[in-house]
Amino acid sequence: MKKIKYLLLRRFTQIGLLVLYFGANAYGWNILKGTFGSSVLFGVIPLADPYTTLQVLATGFVIGSDVLLGAAIITLFYFVIGGRAFCSWVCPINMVTDLANWLRRVLKLDKEEVNYRFLKRSVRYWLMVLGLIVSAVVGVAAFEVLSPITIMQRGIIFGFGAGISVVIAIFLFDLFGVKNGWCGHVCPLGAAYSLIGQKSLIRVKHDHDACTACMECKVVCPENQVLWMINKESVSVTDGECTNCGRCIDVCGDNALEFGIRAMAQKQKEATA
Repeated sequence: MKKIKYLLLRRFTQIGLLVLYFGANAYGWNILKGTFGSSVLFGVIPLADPYTTLQVLATGFVIGSDVLLGAAIITLFYFVIGGRAFCSWVCPINMVTDLANWLRRVLKLDKEEVNYRFLKRSVRYWLMVLGLIVSAVVGVAAFEVLSPITIMQRGIIFGFGAGISVVIAIFLFDLFGVKNGWCGHVCPLGAAYSLIGQKSLIRVKHDHDACTACMECKVVCPENQVLWMINKESVSVTDGECTNCGRCIDVCGDNALEFGIRAMAQKQKEATA
């Protein structure tokens, strides 16, 4: 029987954060104020998205020490603990793409062999660099102008305008276009957190002895190339592109997957066909 523990925990976190941001604007709550790009926790602790901060720095704008400290705090958190967990536990767009990809499975639209022909996962890294270059040239944080994360957050707090079209476009892209297209192939923020979280400690661990190779985990995983060890050996997922979403753990009927502490001495191994 499939479990939904981590799905419920992720939704609680994502919706809870949106409620806190909404409450700060609507009712003056002092728990979490700001945006996903730059916030203040309890009116004291600064938090800032590292990639957003780099874009602003690229424009030549002078950033306050509180923002730099906030970026350092978030970077350290995901570097040590969270890996690319921002994408699956915090980002509100994840709820949109999860719905699209669930519908893909229900409607049997998955055609992985076609997807990778015209859009590689490496595209998001090139877009991440391009975002910094454009920011430096035009003097504006380029990705933030069209960021669906910012658009969705503002829409929930202040009401959606024309920006809702961006969110709908991502939904349709993931549903009828590329499987896990936005998060897995395009989003530069995901690329940034992938680099930051390469060595994070919290990892999914695979127990080869318990595994029956049903491959349910690879069906639901948004970055299924990181699960190369399934039916091969008992190791942790060490690829920085893993979002630590827990989908694989939820669907594993063999209890062969679980969260654990990364084996520090374990060497990264390349995926095989």
